[in-house]
Amino acid sequence: MRGRALRSPRWAAAAAAFALLAAACGTVGEATSSVAGSDGLVIGVQRDQPGLGQQIGEPADGYDSYEGFDIRMAKEIARHLKVPAANVTFRRVASKDREELIQSGAVDMVVGTYSITPERKTKVKFAGPYYVAHQDILVRKSNPASIGDLHDLAGKRLCMVPGSQSFQRVATEQSVSAVPVEAEGYTDCLNKLIAGDLDAISTDDLILAGLASEAAKKGEYMRLVNAPFSDERYGVGLRQDDVEGCEAVNEAITKMYQDGTMRLQLKRWFAPTGLDLTTTVPQFEGCI
Repeated sequence: MRGRALRSPRWAAAAAAFALLAAACGTVGEATSSVAGSDGLVIGVQRDQPGLGQQIGEPADGYDSYEGFDIRMAKEIARHLKVPAANVTFRRVASKDREELIQSGAVDMVVGTYSITPERKTKVKFAGPYYVAHQDILVRKSNPASIGDLHDLAGKRLCMVPGSQSFQRVATEQSVSAVPVEAEGYTDCLNKLIAGDLDAISTDDLILAGLASEAAKKGEYMRLVNAPFSDERYGVGLRQDDVEGCEAVNEAITKMYQDGTMRLQLKRWFAPTGLDLTTTVPQFEGCI
């Protein structure tokens, strides 16, 4: 076979063209492939956000090793894309690593309180949003300091999670001079708030509701200030060139709103917190 290839320029040219086409098309799991029509998916998720994305078992990449609203969204999207549960792998991601993991192809998508921002849109493509949350403030019920709105955070110790935009929205966008206290993630923020090392946590209200519920299990009671000051549009992060995948994920999200899945999951995870939940489909980002 190799000898004939050397003697036949026409066959060699055809083989070269085929190789280039195969490289351009890619295979499942490569950076050039789409999540649409894929046989398997690696989905980046959060591990320390109670009610949204929390690791509850081993192995760390197991389909049943995580729970929460975002985990349910990831599973439903995979189901709509016709990817069997056995072929879905979860990968723990930190907020600061999400763009890099998508761009490198280490994950096929990220579903994990991933707010759509102009800066992030220059690096990844977003399907959705699948929900619009609002940034708010969480404090201890027993906290003697009066924090009733955003401006009361001036001079207060406020949690800062690397890769999250929440602290910057307070300090930079709203020009409130809070004192940053760095934490590894929002569960770490909660532990610091319980220990008295923080005065407040400010991030998306769904995250805060989950943290308050988790604290209550430990006999620690929190107060959601109910002073929202931003819209946090949760999107599904994909590679920039995956237009087909973006459109397929948008179809999946639309179906979840139409068939009642979204309403059911929102109520399951957040109705006990008293949050005013939105159950109508948000205005999507464009995929092109």
